[in-house]
Amino acid sequence: MVLLALFALVAGAGTAISPCVLPVLPALLSASADGGRRRPLGVVTGLTVTFTITIVVLAKVVDSVGVGDSLPRDLAIAALFVFGLAVLVPKLGDRLEAPLSRLARFGPKTVGDGFVSGLGVGAALGLVYAPCAGPILASVIAVSAATGKTFVIGFAYALGSAVVLFALALGGRGVLERVRRGGRGPQVQRALGAVMVLTALAMTFSLDTRFQTAIASDLPAFLVNPTKSLEESGAVKDRLADLRGRSKFEERQEAAQKRAAAAAATKPGAAAAGPGTAAAATGPGLPGVTTPDLPKLGDAPEFEGDGHWFNTANGKPLTLRQLRGKVVLIDFWTYTCINCIRTLPYLKAWQEKYAKKGLVIVGVHAPEFAFEKKTSNVAASIKQNGLKYPVVQDNEMATWNAWGNQYWPAKYFIDAKGQVRFTHFGEGEYEESEAVIRTLLAERGTTGLGGGVRAKGTIAVSDSQITPETYLGSQRAQGWIPSGPADGTRSYKPVTGSDLSLNNFTLGGRWKVDEESSTAVAGATIDAQIQARNVYLVLASAGDRRRDVKVTLDGKPYRTVKVTGQDIYELVGLPETGEHRLHLDVPPGVSGFAFTFG
Repeated sequence: MVLLALFALVAGAGTAISPCVLPVLPALLSASADGGRRRPLGVVTGLTVTFTITIVVLAKVVDSVGVGDSLPRDLAIAALFVFGLAVLVPKLGDRLEAPLSRLARFGPKTVGDGFVSGLGVGAALGLVYAPCAGPILASVIAVSAATGKTFVIGFAYALGSAVVLFALALGGRGVLERVRRGGRGPQVQRALGAVMVLTALAMTFSLDTRFQTAIASDLPAFLVNPTKSLEESGAVKDRLADLRGRSKFEERQEAAQKRAAAAAATKPGAAAAGPGTAAAATGPGLPGVTTPDLPKLGDAPEFEGDGHWFNTANGKPLTLRQLRGKVVLIDFWTYTCINCIRTLPYLKAWQEKYAKKGLVIVGVHAPEFAFEKKTSNVAASIKQNGLKYPVVQDNEMATWNAWGNQYWPAKYFIDAKGQVRFTHFGEGEYEESEAVIRTLLAERGTTGLGGGVRAKGTIAVSDSQITPETYLGSQRAQGWIPSGPADGTRSYKPVTGSDLSLNNFTLGGRWKVDEESSTAVAGATIDAQIQARNVYLVLASAGDRRRDVKVTLDGKPYRTVKVTGQDIYELVGLPETGEHRLHLDVPPGVSGFAFTFG
């Protein structure tokens, strides 16, 4: 934990001298230069406290309810605007600070003039500064959450930043004091207030992020992100991985596989069997279907976290202990994953046929994108897809991590004694999976299983080579030319004609890009050369307003996609796989997340 805190401290200090601090710096200097001599300390203290609370507590709440990452920023802009007016208009400032000044008598008597009034300004700046929290902070908080030390790590990061910011505040105050001694005090105060108001206006129109992006493209990497080498170093990544550790289920699964291999090796001519290994059909299998071998892979991990439950009695959570005696199928999925969606007809068919025979299917909804954490979105998807079995939201990936899962979709088959007996990742092999269900039901004494199911509403999948999936967020974008989507707001010149090769994508017009998505700003287009039968794109429309994306295929208008909610949309559906030129006209306010193909 000491090492993690040290990493966070250094990363926080580095962040305070990176371009990310630019939106904060003018307001920090303005607020610190005005008021009593202890005001810089109050400003930095308020910033540190709010910043820590925001990244450790508020960020978690925002993610849980799915209101979006912009809420803290919007609150900060409003607060910064108000405090700027207070400095710009002294009478207004006096009225706002009067209540704060009365609170000072409850605090330490030695703090000095200006400390309490500075806390409010600093608190607002903490919200502005919170998005600067870097990848290393996200990693160490994720690790420390399991040990209950999340606040310590967050505070260490904030403290590292606070030391540097306090030095900057004192330096700026010293310079402005010399100006005041020249008889320009009122002018300086008005100028400082104007700076804070202008900063709030700039943030309202995202001019701060545009400026950061512009200078980031020209500055050396060390100046843009001084702690990048630390964050990406092998030593840090290895240490975080060691501390995160492997799940207990992974350890038990590996041990069970070793035992199965050792037992098989003692039999002449026998081969070691593992999950998914084919064996001769035994028990109530399906005609012509080879039943997979079903070794015992260890006790199934419990459902973790406090996620919302659907399709249970009064929304009460289930436990695997309660389900002992049943055959349980755990399905990890997320509602905009086309691979997951294509498995749902089979899950529904198994639910309909085998639920009364002793099968319980539990969907674990593990989100890939922030909007997939919204309970209302998940509920709408469950209703739209007609899912009748229990589903739990795993927004914090607690159950995902307990299982050591890495895939969407992923299925784990648990016998009546709570032992994991089979796993399957991805699509396909539905008859084999059904044979596993029937075998496990037979083991518990179920009879009269009848014939196999016939799933309804299945989605055809191309059996030819298709374009691989790609993302529109900067973190995982692949196949984009001449360069991938880059963080910030900028204009892109699309690649045209034969210069766009197969499996390549190109942006045109003005886009605002973050790690997760690209949002159309003006004249936005996407062009791609693809090999597919079906084309899907995860899209969202700001404010859930209807916005139309125009799809052109091979130079001809193909369809208009009406984007309303945050979901996966089919852009193209063809009778057979082929190579095509895709062009999209994307209106302002529409965000793209991920392309998938079928």
